[in-house]
Parts: sequence; C-alpha cells; structure tokens
Amino acid sequence: MLRRKQLRTITLACLACLASVAQAHHRSHHTVRVRSDEPDLRSSSALVLDSTHSSVLYSRKADVSAPIASITKLMTVLVVADAGLPLDEPIQLTTEDRIVGKGASSRLVLGTTLTRGDLIHLALMSSENRAAHALGRNYPGGLPAFVAAMNAKAHKLGMTSAHFVDPAGLSCDNVASAEDLSKLVMAASENPVIREYSTDRGYAVRVGRRMLEFRNTNALVSNPAWNIIVQKTGYISEAGRCLVMQAVIQGRTVVIVLLNSVGKNTRVADAVRIRRWMEAKLLTDSRAGTDKA
Repeated sequence: MLRRKQLRTITLACLACLASVAQAHHRSHHTVRVRSDEPDLRSSSALVLDSTHSSVLYSRKADVSAPIASITKLMTVLVVADAGLPLDEPIQLTTEDRIVGKGASSRLVLGTTLTRGDLIHLALMSSENRAAHALGRNYPGGLPAFVAAMNAKAHKLGMTSAHFVDPAGLSCDNVASAEDLSKLVMAASENPVIREYSTDRGYAVRVGRRMLEFRNTNALVSNPAWNIIVQKTGYISEAGRCLVMQAVIQGRTVVIVLLNSVGKNTRVADAVRIRRWMEAKLLTDSRAGTDKA
C-alpha cells in the first residue's frame, strides 16, 4: 500500500512538472518582444555623435581602447598639415619604406617619386602604406620625431587613451577608443585637403612608364545617397574592419565610428543600418512633435 501511494505521489509530481513546462513554453511563444530603440550593429565598438546638436545618439564600448589599423593615417596627415610642409615637394620611396609583416601591402614600387600631395592623397583615399610611411620618414627629425608629434597631437585633441607607434597603422600598438577617434575625425574634417582627398573616388599617379589607378577603400563615397565629409577605413587582423566618417544625415552632421567589424562588408552594412535607424528615429520624433502641437 505504501509503495502504491509513493508511486502515485511521484506520478502526480511528474504530471505537474510537465504541465508547468508546457505553460512556460506556451508563454514564451506568445511573449511580446519590445523592439529596442538602438541600431542592430555587428561592430564590437561603435559611436554615433550628432555634432550639430553636440549629443551622443548611440554608444557601445566607446571608451574602450583598441587597435585602429589604418584609421591612423588621419592622424598622420594631420601632423603633416600642422608642419606646413609643401604639398608639391617631390619625395622618393626608398628601401626604408619597405614595410614587412602581415598586412604590409603596397602598389607603389620602391624608387618611385611622387609629390607629398600625391602621397597624402593615396594614404587617405586608398590607404597606401608606403605612402604613409614616406610621409613620416620625410618629416623634420625623421620617424622618431614624427611619432612623437602624432602622440602630442593626440594629447592636444584630448584623445586620452590613444597611442601611436607608426604612421601607417600596421602595428597593433596604434590604439584609441571610439570616443578618441570621434575627436580625430572632427579635427580632420576642418582640413580641406583631408576632406577632398579622403572622399575622392579614384586617383591616378605615374609609376615608372605607366599611370597607376587607385580606388577609394570605402564604397560609400561612390553612393550618391551619402553626403560624406571625411572618411577613413582600416584593417589589420588585430583590429578587425574599422570605419570612421563624418557625414550629413537628414540635415545633421554626424560622426560615425565603427571598430572591429567581423566580415569584409560589415562596417559598411553597419553604417547603412545607422543611417536607416537615424532616419526612422528622426521621422518618429517629428511625428511626435506634430502630434503634441
């Protein structure tokens, strides 16, 4: 008799447990999911800053310092600009500009002579590594003085977690946070040469007996739907795919910083998602304001 009662108790308990699980399963399939008021981004670190209204629209790990790859080249050109070095001065690429290691690619043949302006153009637009290195090497005092000037400029801009060791961005020791890079982008946007060269779709230079065509590393500059003021891409394995830019969206000047995007096209896709999110958000705010009126 006792054994029967025990079996009955166990059976009832099991049935109650199954009923509870079934109810929970039923509830889970009928739970109303609230849509988050944030863009669905794939980048590890991101910042969207509305510089028109001095407000942060979105932030994810924006204060975390990380490798920034060729975003470095914006700082490189700023330092060259600060020095007031002539853009028409010819500079020859030498064996000192032969950068070795992972990601150290270049289409510029050693021995090629280009103007400083050409080197700046290629460094910003197509992220040419030898061009950036030659710019630093031909700075008064050479590379050591140039790197020191990069870090001094970062300090002046208030980039509190930034650190630079080379002008091309191939070292993973070139680091900054998204907040730091927003300050760099805004400073770069004040320079007309950086604005023009970084957003140029293509550029050709003479290398030996032939003209060599270069293209912008950011596909968005060729998209007529975008009004990009300044931009720069970057990639090394330690940094992932990176993108920074200042653009006008819905009449507002916006700084976008995207770091460590996994996948070749993710950073561009994230920028598109941010734009659509902003457009939808502004439309919703506009309707809400109309309703209140």
